[in-house]
Amino acid sequence: MRDNLGSLTAAQAGHFLERGFVTVRGAFDAASARQWLEDAWIRFGYDPDDPGSWAEKRVHLSSRSHVDARSFAPAAWHAAVELAGGAQRVRLPWKWGNGFIANLGVGDDRPWQPPSPAVAGWHKDGDFFRHFLDSPEQALLSLVLWTDMLPRGGGTFVAADSVPVVARFLARHPEGVLPGDFDYAELIGQCRDFVELTGAAGDVVLLHPYTLHATSQNVLGVARVITNPPLALRQPMNFNRAEPGDFSLVERAVLRGLGASRLDFAPSAPRQDVVPERVSSQRARAAAEDARLGAARRAT
Repeated sequence: MRDNLGSLTAAQAGHFLERGFVTVRGAFDAASARQWLEDAWIRFGYDPDDPGSWAEKRVHLSSRSHVDARSFAPAAWHAAVELAGGAQRVRLPWKWGNGFIANLGVGDDRPWQPPSPAVAGWHKDGDFFRHFLDSPEQALLSLVLWTDMLPRGGGTFVAADSVPVVARFLARHPEGVLPGDFDYAELIGQCRDFVELTGAAGDVVLLHPYTLHATSQNVLGVARVITNPPLALRQPMNFNRAEPGDFSLVERAVLRGLGASRLDFAPSAPRQDVVPERVSSQRARAAAEDARLGAARRAT
């Protein structure tokens, strides 16, 4: 472990290495997001005070506005770059947008189910690129909590022991893996440590990009709103650095999962961008969102 942990404590760094995530409490002032959230409900087309109007149980908006995390949430920024190996390795700016992901009652028609391999929807983020062991597109995943994320209220499920599982899988596929070609049932079946993430508005959870996670049920009748902006690298991860102290915590977690002190990895196929299916659905609803936003502006 590097001697200078920057904004992370040794306990936080160790938790990230062992369990694939770390939470930054109170990373930003939730009040600063008030206008974005008010606009989000207009874009949803629902009354925030009337759960009976929430016809869609899960909504994923496109991003229309952005902030720079460096100034908006400096505590999260400093923790993230520490995990990624330093600001010089990170692609700037780290934009956070208002592409909100709302859980408005997923699974509220059945008893709440705790996290386990039996839960549907386990996945690794990254629907926009071919995945390699060293992919730079996602140095970190993040969960930005714009509302409280309460127990049994739609908090993300994570498999806290999944980084080694995914690392071994990707190491066996130097040709890369398209987003739809992961066998998540097989991968999650190897995991045993499951967590329901919760927190308060303003918290940010930073996750290793190999952490498997899933949407959970929200049986509380209270909206949960997050975003998940990835942090990208300027260059692919490097598992064969000359000095052990130069490995980022993200890279060290991969090597730890592979049981190796270093690895000379190179993709055997070209890197590839992918157009996610969600983009077409977001475009399809854009006109209706524009009409509702316009009407709200005229009314004021």
